[in-house]
Amino acid sequence: MDRKSTPPPPLDAATSARFQRMPRSSTKPELALRRELHGRGLRFRVNHPGLPGRPDLAFTRAKLAIFVDGCFWHRCPEHGTLPRNNRDWWQQKLDRNVARDRAKDTALTELGWMVLHVWEHEATNAAADRVEAEWRRRVSPATP
Repeated sequence: MDRKSTPPPPLDAATSARFQRMPRSSTKPELALRRELHGRGLRFRVNHPGLPGRPDLAFTRAKLAIFVDGCFWHRCPEHGTLPRNNRDWWQQKLDRNVARDRAKDTALTELGWMVLHVWEHEATNAAADRVEAEWRRRVSPATP
């Protein structure tokens, strides 16, 4: 196995434990968006297993996939940071995350799905407005 693809040893047990406790789904920003959209009467599937990348939210009728991305893990242009320790490894790890994001976006698009990414720092109402507007556009397109 290539050394660059293996994770570095944990700095200490506390750091390792902290990373293991991080949620991978149903994060606070995701739950807030789900509550807001549900309150608006929109119904969706959560972590739809039949789709590439398992979107956080999937509106199957509208073919709309939503991913709620963490600023660190997905390299937010406003808030993304790079740790000082093991910098090269983290650079490669985060680059792979972004490449995987683009690959799943492409796979979903090829299946006829629209993909929206919501950053964890976005205001919930603003993100829900964006999602709802796209959902409405896709389920009731304007007739000429």
